[in-house]
Amino acid sequence: MTFQLESSAFENGKTIPRKYTCDGEDVSPPLTWKGAPEGTKSFALICDDPDAPLMTWTHWVVYGIPVSVDWLLEGLPKTKIVAGGIKQGSNSGRRIGYSGPCPPGGKAHRYYFRIYAVDADLDIRPGESKKHLEQAMKGHVLGQAETMGLYARSR
Repeated sequence: MTFQLESSAFENGKTIPRKYTCDGEDVSPPLTWKGAPEGTKSFALICDDPDAPLMTWTHWVVYGIPVSVDWLLEGLPKTKIVAGGIKQGSNSGRRIGYSGPCPPGGKAHRYYFRIYAVDADLDIRPGESKKHLEQAMKGHVLGQAETMGLYARSR
């Protein structure tokens, strides 16, 4: 089985419902994954928008997800530590937890949700940035899965 990530809220390549954006409730979508590579000790998740003006905008950073967990529930609290000791980092808006799609009006942006299977329990503090997470994961990623959603706002 290949490593896969999906959401019951939207299909890969389809529109992310308003509920999960700044125009709605701005809650994190439910995510599930399966088929993690053998040797996985923990998971990490990054959601970002490569279509943002000026730079790729990071919307969500999650790490320290135990290997026994294969889902993130809808609406995770915007705290540094959530149930089970899962840690959340800071997004590009310098806030902890999920910050939903909020592109400028016009063309739809792509939002990539990527789950990483890691061969270690990463020893990084809650609240760290995507950059810190990526540095800690270097040389430890066994596999990656992704799903992508679209969102556009009217002008």
